[in-house]
Amino acid sequence: MNIVLAMIPAFVWGTTYAVTQFTLPDWPPLLLGALRALPAGLILLLIKPSLPSKTDWPILLKLGAINIALFFSLIFVMALTLPSAISGVGMVSVPVFAMLFHWLVSKQRPNLLQALSGAMIIAFAWLLFDPQSISLNPVGLVAMLAAISCIIIGSTITKTLGSRIHWWTVLTWQLIIGGGLLLIVAALHASYQSDTYIAAVQQIDWRSSAGLAWIILLNTVLGYGLYVWLLQRMSVVDFTFGGIANPIAGIVTGLLLLGESFSWYQYLLMGGMIVASVAPALINSINQKLKANANSHHKRPEQLS
Repeated sequence: MNIVLAMIPAFVWGTTYAVTQFTLPDWPPLLLGALRALPAGLILLLIKPSLPSKTDWPILLKLGAINIALFFSLIFVMALTLPSAISGVGMVSVPVFAMLFHWLVSKQRPNLLQALSGAMIIAFAWLLFDPQSISLNPVGLVAMLAAISCIIIGSTITKTLGSRIHWWTVLTWQLIIGGGLLLIVAALHASYQSDTYIAAVQQIDWRSSAGLAWIILLNTVLGYGLYVWLLQRMSVVDFTFGGIANPIAGIVTGLLLLGESFSWYQYLLMGGMIVASVAPALINSINQKLKANANSHHKRPEQLS
């Protein structure tokens, strides 16, 4: 049941790209990032009030800048420049970059299964992103690589916190700090490129309002709130299985909302990347269950005759 619940935040996060293009196509990414983060953080603060200690502010400022301000703005650059399916599927390559990062920085060598999975993802991505078969905006691709870097660096910093700061406090104040930073940067940007912001405000209608509500309430408040709640009740491995809904959401919503379509060959490559991304966690989970069953069998007391 938890795995099914884990698919909910993964799915709503995967809809970001198509929903943004469909409802907010000409909005500045900085403004979208601020509107996604700051209201959501304030809502979460109302749901469960928290206040960091003085010593926690520096690390939360760093996390808010990387995990929220920079990451959210890059996500919206991707959403406005790349096909939804490509954005969703491309982000499943995060484990590959994380594996390489920890190998180079922390000297943590990947095991054979992780290495094979990473090689498969790279091979499928190389074929999928081939310029001869699909035309992609280089700005969006650079934003994707930068967003992946934000996830890896932000996750590494978050892990160093351990249990020092409650997860809800980290989440809430990341959003508030990151949203506040984005709002300041967006205001500076609007001071010399006001036409883009004025046009966005003038375009507010039922569709853009629905898009903002989706991004703020479902995508961020529900998505991140459920994410934190589930992390306390399930393993990271199980949560990985739920994450398969993210790229699937990108593909489905891109097809339904934007009319994106690809060849069967390209869909097969996308499927290959998705399967390869969850294969190590799936195989490890199966092996652990088999070992547990074998141990319980060996420990079973023998029946007296």
